[in-house]
Amino acid sequence: MTRHNPWVRLTLDSLKLAAESQTVIGLRMLKFAGGGTSAAAEAELMVTEKVRAVQEIQAVILNNVMGGSGRLAPGKAVAHYRRKVRANRRRLTRTS
Repeated sequence: MTRHNPWVRLTLDSLKLAAESQTVIGLRMLKFAGGGTSAAAEAELMVTEKVRAVQEIQAVILNNVMGGSGRLAPGKAVAHYRRKVRANRRRLTRTS
């Protein structure tokens, strides 16, 4: 069903992103609760990562729209953020 309906795929991927994001938020809150230089470094990293991720996805979306395949942009945006969130989860569980 998801193969034939891109809206279903986008919805499911968005739900996965939401669930994965909650895990990363929880891991970051634990790190912040610990305080110290580790927490400060995580806060700074979090902000710089978010700015960088937005800049990267804006370029991807612009290329899709200008290239005539703007319909692919929402799925690519969700996939982009899911990769970032999974990388953060791996990093935070490895160092926690």
